[in-house]
Amino acid sequence: MMLQINNLNVYYGAIHALKGVDLHLEKGEIVALIGSNGAGKSTTLNAISALLSPRVGTIIFEGQDITHIPAQEVVKLGIIHVPEGRKIFTKMSVQENLEMGAYLNTNKEEIAESMEHAFTMFPRLKERRKQMGGTLSGGEQQMLAIGRGLMSHPKLLLLDEPSMGLAPVLVEQIFDIIRDINSQGTSILLVEQNAQMALSIADRGYVLETGNNALDGKAHDLLHDPKVMEAYLGG
Repeated sequence: MMLQINNLNVYYGAIHALKGVDLHLEKGEIVALIGSNGAGKSTTLNAISALLSPRVGTIIFEGQDITHIPAQEVVKLGIIHVPEGRKIFTKMSVQENLEMGAYLNTNKEEIAESMEHAFTMFPRLKERRKQMGGTLSGGEQQMLAIGRGLMSHPKLLLLDEPSMGLAPVLVEQIFDIIRDINSQGTSILLVEQNAQMALSIADRGYVLETGNNALDGKAHDLLHDPKVMEAYLGG
């Protein structure tokens, strides 16, 4: 078991955002986390990456309890979070953004290799390597955010709403890239508003409703579950 979350309870002040969420992820899997706005999907990722501290519950990664360790230690263990809304450095070049993703690595040769790998995966970023992040299109910014996340060779990639605000043709492209990253050995926990796309590439899925586990199962089964179809797949 790569990741095991038990009875996770997270609060924003007096608001009880996660109410005993359980989930697990095996090495090599893509696991999708779906649900409506405010269900607790992003909160779950923020708790795993230590941006939020759970009040109750445990987060175990590769056998180690990481529930209350600092965010930079979580990164060192190989968990990388690509947040909602890209959060790239708009006043830095594409290349500088990618270098920021490797800030824990002091080996220049390894950083250069990682950069080449990112450019192989995202040729458009290579064409724009000197361009400021803020001048890129939404799709290019999303590629940059994912590319930056890959610079430290994560074991587990947390992706929060990678398709948000993108044209359908770009959504297809981003999901192809996610599949490709996974095929190269990176496990992925994917939060996604586009439930259809998320479940179509995932191994398993969890449905959250107002901070609780509502359903979970194989992605294929959830795609054809009448309750999921009605609530999240438009009928």
